[in-house]
Amino acid sequence: MKTNWEGYYLDGRSAARHRVAIHLMPSGLQVTTEAGTLWWPYPEIRQTQGFYAGEEVRLERGGEIPQALLVSNPAFLTELHRVAPGLATRFHDPARRRARAKLTLLAALAVIGITTAMYLWGIPGMAGIVASHVPVSWEESLGGAVVENLAPASERCTDSTLARAVDEITTTLTRTLPASPYTFRVAVVDNLTVNAIAAPGGFIVLFRGLVERTQTPEELAGVLAHEMQHVVRRHATRLLVQNASTSLLLAALTGDARNAMTLGLEGARVLGILRYSRQYEEEADQEGIRLLIAARIDPAGMVRFFESLKEKEQGKEPAFFTYLSTHPSTADRVERLKSLAAKADGQWVTLLPDLQWREINQLCHAGGD
Repeated sequence: MKTNWEGYYLDGRSAARHRVAIHLMPSGLQVTTEAGTLWWPYPEIRQTQGFYAGEEVRLERGGEIPQALLVSNPAFLTELHRVAPGLATRFHDPARRRARAKLTLLAALAVIGITTAMYLWGIPGMAGIVASHVPVSWEESLGGAVVENLAPASERCTDSTLARAVDEITTTLTRTLPASPYTFRVAVVDNLTVNAIAAPGGFIVLFRGLVERTQTPEELAGVLAHEMQHVVRRHATRLLVQNASTSLLLAALTGDARNAMTLGLEGARVLGILRYSRQYEEEADQEGIRLLIAARIDPAGMVRFFESLKEKEQGKEPAFFTYLSTHPSTADRVERLKSLAAKADGQWVTLLPDLQWREINQLCHAGGD
């Protein structure tokens, strides 16, 4: 325990500093100057500086123009508390400062940890809870607004033969879809982008580039079955709630669709750039295969289409980048699809037997037949 310290003494009558020796004692400070010895009882001393790291300690005693002691080493206060633990409570304790610093650091780390946990688990978890409870009518209003932004009427393919073909495939799939609250509506956009987007409420947007890449109606059925499962499993709704603004989250919580057009624009942006999680993709793959099998549609068509995505991905063909950015295609995924499809056997129906698919999928025209 160190009891002797060096410092400076100000007598309160002049600005001159006098070097002094300060001896810590249980009841007060013994201050030795060139002129003699002073006694400073602890109850008569007040601290006016030295509360912050790096700040000189200043103790004062007396009235309007007090005497003062200045000590540059903050450890002086630590030793003062050790020498006179009962009487030194009126003075700052640097040990408490260190404890506060540790607590501040721990609090900061806790905030970071909580924020990270909320981002990784809390927000996605809340999105799942919210998405599972929003009314279907709200999803339909939002989905309709999203489609108005993704596929405005002036840009949709309106060829009646193509529309009937897509409707027939959609009907064949939905006929065996168990207890779905959604009415599926499929729009084809006259855009060469290779992409398909599932919006909340039963809306699916197919881009002309993707339709023209399919070799058979069974391949398109595989894409539709996959996208339908994103709708049925409410993946698109969860994605929007998780990543969109507070206004969209509040609208989801309250079921308020009055600002559907504004929310639709934001929803279109979110669905256009975000990537489904691996869990969502695997679920849509697996349930999509099951839907095809239930509808007696050969799941090999779905496998062939996603296998072609893998080949285009390896060949770095730019046209496929949009679809791959939201529906990741990997070798593992294709192998999993093959494994799921291989487990199915039976008599498959032939989709659109009276039509030539290579002619049908080239019939997209915007604004009329």
